Amino acid sequence: MLSDAVSALRCPVCQGPFGLRGAAPLSLSCVAGHSFDAAKQGYFNLLTGKGTVFEADTAEMVAARNDFLGAGHYGPLAEAIAELAAPVLPALGSLVLDSGTGTGHYLRTVLDRTPAAAIGIDISKFALRRAARLNPDAINLVWDIWRPLPLVDHAVDAIIVVFAPRNPPEFARVLRPGGRVIVVTPRNGHLGEIAERAGMLGIEPGKDERLAESMQEFFTLADSIQLDVDLKLDGRDIADVAFMGPAGHHLERSALLASTAAETSVHATAKFTLSVFTAAEQGS
Repeated sequence: MLSDAVSALRCPVCQGPFGLRGAAPLSLSCVAGHSFDAAKQGYFNLLTGKGTVFEADTAEMVAARNDFLGAGHYGPLAEAIAELAAPVLPALGSLVLDSGTGTGHYLRTVLDRTPAAAIGIDISKFALRRAARLNPDAINLVWDIWRPLPLVDHAVDAIIVVFAPRNPPEFARVLRPGGRVIVVTPRNGHLGEIAERAGMLGIEPGKDERLAESMQEFFTLADSIQLDVDLKLDGRDIADVAFMGPAGHHLERSALLASTAAETSVHATAKFTLSVFTAAEQGS
């Protein structure tokens, strides 16, 4: 499984193929001698040069996400993603890329349902520490999605993108013919019952339309599925779901916990759109 994922990688320095060497720690090494050792937690940092302008999720934000997702609140979403990915990951040798893998939660569900090899990328080393523990059968990489992906052309059968940025030209380059890109975005009204009082950022109007527009040069929208998940949350859950997202960069964790401490059973509805894209016909 790891060998299938490694064979899809290319060195970010010279674009040459990688091999996996050593035992503990493992090392990704190319034929030109460029080498990247795994961190003790099991992920690889392939970023070179100036690094990234992205503001990575903090350790506290990642911990909140781990706790919230680990409690199973978004289980129906994870199952829906796995169901959409499974048809293009039917056999050994299939490969899934989780772009913005975070703690690896959604990728884990895909791997439990398919025989695919996997690559997870994220900009947060704190997230990848957890992803590498949850998905030791995947290659987990620190990478900036706005850079050219460290993958060879047409290597990937499925790409999943859950609440993360997209790089359509690079997705098109690395996707195999017949593959699909599954993008999850929140809909208007997502967690509306708690969003304002928890300090969560609002959903921008026209979000789905802008997604389709950004992808249309390279992909065709094959399906769009709306999924609502009914939740019952206590104060800690509310604090976690608020802090694990973009608002976590601006919220004070201790104040958020204090403000939600009295909540015991709050109903909220998570509202998602799952957009499935396939490669656009040439000339379209």
